[in-house]
Amino acid sequence: MAYTGKNKIVKFFISVYTWIFRGTPLMLQLMVVYYGIPLMKVGGYKIVLEPYTAATITFIINYAAYLVEIMRSGIESIDKGQHEAAKVLGYSYWQKIIYVILPQTIRRVLPTLGNEAITLIKDTSLIYVLAVTEVMKRTKELANIYYNITPYICAIIIYLVLSFAIDRLFKNIEKRNKVRI
Repeated sequence: MAYTGKNKIVKFFISVYTWIFRGTPLMLQLMVVYYGIPLMKVGGYKIVLEPYTAATITFIINYAAYLVEIMRSGIESIDKGQHEAAKVLGYSYWQKIIYVILPQTIRRVLPTLGNEAITLIKDTSLIYVLAVTEVMKRTKELANIYYNITPYICAIIIYLVLSFAIDRLFKNIEKRNKVRI
């Protein structure tokens, strides 16, 4: 909401935030959060993050930047007449947002949100660089033990099943929220 508002200072900071986190590789962001934060001292204390904590923080910050842009484009796609109609009906700013703008925005951005959820699942494979045991790290370990490609094929199947499940979930949500005229 702040990104589509009139406050230029807030819009500036949000645009810089989205530019940085959408414009740099997630792998680099993981490395900076996990290895870089301990190099800085806050109040004289060194902050050391567990690998899962660093990965969680990084994924939240990264994906929030994408979600800001997705929601912004959804909000901006709503016809100005909807805003005017809410005003004529006497809705407050927040009533307009909650009852008129957000329901339409969510319907419009659901396919994109589904794609982002699938991408998030696939991007979790990057956290192996932080020595976190996840699907790709375990796959690599098993492939090295057994000297064959079977673990990689299993990993592909796992990611495809997860992606399919998320895709179906979002398609069902879209179907339920389809505008009927």
